Amino acid sequence: MENTNPITLDEETLKQVETLTYLACIIINEQGESVADVKARIGKARSAFLQLKNMWNSKKLSTNIKVRIFYMNVETVLLYGAETWRTITTIIKNVQAFINICLC
Repeated sequence: MENTNPITLDEETLKQVETLTYLACIIINEQGESVADVKARIGKARSAFLQLKNMWNSKKLSTNIKVRIFYMNVETVLLYGAETWRTITTIIKNVQAFINICLC
């Protein structure tokens, strides 16, 4: 894709990029694709979930407490920056599938 209206700053032309990471979120291209950011967020949430593996297997904690911990420590990682996502069916299904796998 060729930039027909280049932007210059201090006599230097700024480079046009496909994506940009800002505040740990992948800012999407002009087509509005959010899939890359969603995949990255699911990966980070999976890591957060696996770090708590011993807690998930613990018999000392009630299911209610485990679910609350999930929402505080995993779902917040998963949904960070979600307000920038384009909510297409594929993205919603992927996010819901991840949550279902974790909570089953």
